[in-house]
Amino acid sequence: MHVLVWARPASRERARADGYAVADSQETFYETCDIVSLHMRLVSETRGVVRSSDLARMKSTALLVNTSRARLIEPEALLHALRRGRPGMAALDVYEYEPLRDPNDLLFTLRNVVCTPHIGYVTLDEYEIQFGDVFDQIAAYAAGHPINVVNPTVLERTRP
Repeated sequence: MHVLVWARPASRERARADGYAVADSQETFYETCDIVSLHMRLVSETRGVVRSSDLARMKSTALLVNTSRARLIEPEALLHALRRGRPGMAALDVYEYEPLRDPNDLLFTLRNVVCTPHIGYVTLDEYEIQFGDVFDQIAAYAAGHPINVVNPTVLERTRP
Protein backbone atom coordinates (compact mmCIF):
# COMPACT_ATOMS: atom_id res chain seq x y z
CA MET A 1 0.00 0.00 0.00
CA HIS A 2 1.26 3.46 -0.82
CA VAL A 3 0.77 5.68 2.25
CA LEU A 4 0.29 9.40 1.70
CA VAL A 5 0.22 11.80 4.64
CA TRP A 6 -1.54 15.10 5.19
CA ALA A 7 -1.40 16.79 8.56
CA ARG A 8 -0.42 19.98 10.30
CA PRO A 9 3.02 21.31 9.22
CA ALA A 10 5.07 19.83 12.10
CA SER A 11 3.49 16.40 11.61
CA ARG A 12 4.10 16.52 7.86
CA GLU A 13 7.77 17.24 8.50
CA ARG A 14 8.02 14.29 10.93
CA ALA A 15 6.35 12.07 8.34
CA ARG A 16 8.85 13.17 5.67
CA ALA A 17 11.75 12.58 8.07
CA ASP A 18 10.40 9.07 8.73
CA GLY A 19 10.32 8.35 5.00
CA TYR A 20 6.59 8.74 4.31
CA ALA A 21 5.23 10.47 1.23
CA VAL A 22 3.50 13.76 1.97
CA ALA A 23 0.82 15.23 -0.28
CA ASP A 24 1.69 18.48 -2.04
CA SER A 25 -1.54 20.04 -0.80
CA GLN A 26 -4.64 19.22 1.17
CA GLU A 27 -6.66 19.29 -2.05
CA THR A 28 -4.32 16.79 -3.73
CA PHE A 29 -4.52 14.54 -0.68
CA TYR A 30 -8.30 14.24 -0.79
CA GLU A 31 -8.43 14.00 -4.60
CA THR A 32 -5.92 11.15 -4.88
CA CYS A 33 -6.46 8.91 -1.85
CA ASP A 34 -8.45 5.71 -2.15
CA ILE A 35 -8.73 5.45 1.63
CA VAL A 36 -8.56 8.33 4.10
CA SER A 37 -8.13 7.17 7.67
CA LEU A 38 -8.28 9.80 10.41
CA HIS A 39 -5.72 9.52 13.20
CA MET A 40 -5.85 12.73 15.20
CA ARG A 41 -6.66 13.93 18.65
CA LEU A 42 -9.62 16.25 18.97
CA VAL A 43 -8.31 19.63 20.09
CA SER A 44 -9.49 23.11 19.19
CA GLU A 45 -7.16 23.19 16.15
CA THR A 46 -8.49 19.90 14.74
CA ARG A 47 -12.21 20.40 15.39
CA GLY A 48 -13.88 20.39 11.94
CA VAL A 49 -10.52 19.97 10.18
CA VAL A 50 -12.21 17.79 7.56
CA ARG A 51 -14.56 20.10 5.70
CA SER A 52 -17.41 19.51 3.27
CA SER A 53 -15.16 20.74 0.47
CA ASP A 54 -12.55 18.10 1.39
CA LEU A 55 -15.12 15.31 1.28
CA ALA A 56 -16.46 16.57 -2.06
CA ARG A 57 -12.96 16.18 -3.55
CA MET A 58 -12.81 12.48 -2.66
CA LYS A 59 -13.30 9.82 -5.31
CA SER A 60 -16.69 8.17 -5.62
CA THR A 61 -14.85 4.89 -4.92
CA ALA A 62 -12.98 6.24 -1.87
CA LEU A 63 -13.44 5.06 1.71
CA LEU A 64 -13.30 7.38 4.72
CA VAL A 65 -12.39 5.63 7.99
CA ASN A 66 -12.90 7.44 11.28
CA THR A 67 -11.97 5.71 14.53
CA SER A 68 -10.59 8.88 16.13
CA ARG A 69 -13.27 11.48 16.90
CA ALA A 70 -16.41 12.38 14.95
CA ARG A 71 -15.98 16.10 15.52
CA LEU A 72 -12.83 16.10 13.39
CA ILE A 73 -15.36 16.34 10.56
CA GLU A 74 -17.60 19.38 10.19
CA PRO A 75 -21.02 18.64 11.73
CA GLU A 76 -23.38 16.90 9.28
CA ALA A 77 -20.78 17.14 6.47
CA LEU A 78 -20.11 13.41 6.25
CA LEU A 79 -23.77 12.45 6.10
CA HIS A 80 -24.39 14.91 3.26
CA ALA A 81 -21.21 13.84 1.44
CA LEU A 82 -22.12 10.15 1.64
CA ARG A 83 -25.56 10.87 0.24
CA ARG A 84 -23.90 12.67 -2.70
CA GLY A 85 -21.51 9.74 -3.22
CA ARG A 86 -18.21 11.45 -2.35
CA PRO A 87 -16.67 9.66 -0.59
CA GLY A 88 -18.33 6.52 -1.82
CA MET A 89 -18.11 4.72 1.52
CA ALA A 90 -17.37 5.23 5.21
CA ALA A 91 -16.38 3.01 8.10
CA LEU A 92 -17.21 4.71 11.39
CA ASP A 93 -16.48 3.87 14.98
CA VAL A 94 -17.20 7.36 16.37
CA TYR A 95 -20.25 9.58 16.12
CA GLU A 96 -21.24 13.19 16.70
CA TYR A 97 -23.45 12.07 19.57
CA GLU A 98 -22.46 9.02 21.58
CA PRO A 99 -23.59 6.53 22.41
CA LEU A 100 -25.49 6.23 19.16
CA ARG A 101 -28.57 4.26 20.23
CA ASP A 102 -31.24 5.23 17.72
CA PRO A 103 -31.62 2.33 15.26
CA ASN A 104 -33.23 4.81 12.84
CA ASP A 105 -30.22 7.15 12.81
CA LEU A 106 -29.56 8.21 9.24
CA LEU A 107 -26.03 6.75 9.28
CA PHE A 108 -27.52 3.31 9.91
CA THR A 109 -29.79 3.65 6.89
CA LEU A 110 -27.03 4.27 4.37
CA ARG A 111 -25.88 1.20 2.45
CA ASN A 112 -22.41 2.69 1.96
CA VAL A 113 -21.61 2.98 5.69
CA VAL A 114 -20.30 0.40 8.14
CA CYS A 115 -20.81 1.37 11.79
CA THR A 116 -19.20 -0.15 14.85
CA PRO A 117 -20.01 0.81 18.46
CA HIS A 118 -16.81 2.70 19.38
CA ILE A 119 -14.82 -0.51 19.75
CA GLY A 120 -12.51 -0.19 16.77
CA TYR A 121 -9.47 -0.55 18.99
CA VAL A 122 -10.55 -4.00 20.13
CA THR A 123 -8.39 -6.97 19.23
CA LEU A 124 -7.87 -10.28 20.99
CA ASP A 125 -4.44 -9.12 22.16
CA GLU A 126 -5.87 -5.85 23.50
CA TYR A 127 -8.60 -7.71 25.41
CA GLU A 128 -6.05 -10.06 26.93
CA ILE A 129 -3.91 -7.14 28.06
CA GLN A 130 -6.83 -5.13 29.46
CA PHE A 131 -8.64 -7.96 31.19
CA GLY A 132 -5.40 -9.45 32.49
CA ASP A 133 -4.59 -6.08 34.04
CA VAL A 134 -8.09 -5.79 35.53
CA PHE A 135 -7.84 -9.31 36.98
CA ASP A 136 -4.44 -8.51 38.53
CA GLN A 137 -5.89 -5.39 40.14
CA ILE A 138 -8.86 -7.26 41.60
CA ALA A 139 -6.64 -10.05 42.93
CA ALA A 140 -4.24 -7.52 44.50
CA TYR A 141 -7.14 -5.67 46.16
CA ALA A 142 -8.60 -8.94 47.49
CA ALA A 143 -5.16 -9.84 48.90
CA GLY A 144 -5.06 -6.49 50.73
CA HIS A 145 -2.39 -4.90 48.50
CA PRO A 146 -4.21 -2.74 45.92
CA ILE A 147 -2.25 -1.67 42.84
CA ASN A 148 -2.76 1.20 40.39
CA VAL A 149 -4.83 3.16 42.90
CA VAL A 150 -5.70 6.58 41.54
CA ASN A 151 -6.81 8.06 44.87
CA PRO A 152 -4.97 6.28 47.74
CA THR A 153 -6.46 8.57 50.41
CA VAL A 154 -9.79 6.80 49.90
CA LEU A 155 -8.21 3.52 50.99
CA GLU A 156 -6.78 5.14 54.12
CA ARG A 157 -10.22 6.44 55.12
CA THR A 158 -11.91 3.06 54.61
CA ARG A 159 -9.48 1.01 56.72
CA PRO A 160 -10.71 0.05 60.23
